Amino acid sequence: MKHIVLICLAFCSQNLIQESYDLTVIISGLKNTDGGIQIGLYNEKESFPHVDRQYKLIYIDAKEFSGSFTFRDLPVGEYAVAIFHDQNADKICNTNFIGIPKEGYGFSKNYRPRISVPAFNDCKIYLNSKMSITIKLIYR
Repeated sequence: MKHIVLICLAFCSQNLIQESYDLTVIISGLKNTDGGIQIGLYNEKESFPHVDRQYKLIYIDAKEFSGSFTFRDLPVGEYAVAIFHDQNADKICNTNFIGIPKEGYGFSKNYRPRISVPAFNDCKIYLNSKMSITIKLIYR
């Protein structure tokens, strides 16, 4: 009986251990090394791509940027990435009068917005193994 209880406890504890994986974001098309690069990782459709509502946020000096960044130990699930090249280092994605970014930007799945910002579903990826994605920045 004691062994059955131990086996049940071991089986139940396996379900509590959640697997985690790394997501590497490779950024191409960086126009220059002015300012910084902001990489936002989102895991909820309601927060994407709103600033200050990211699951994880990284800001890297563009002069020190190696071309990629790895988010480590992420739980299995759906994610979307939004990036902008903060050329003037004000930590704001500056836009023109109709809301189009004046600084370089990009989204996972290299989604190119047409009329409005993309939805989470347009850019989402499913992370269930170690993964690398490449995002090409868009400059207008």
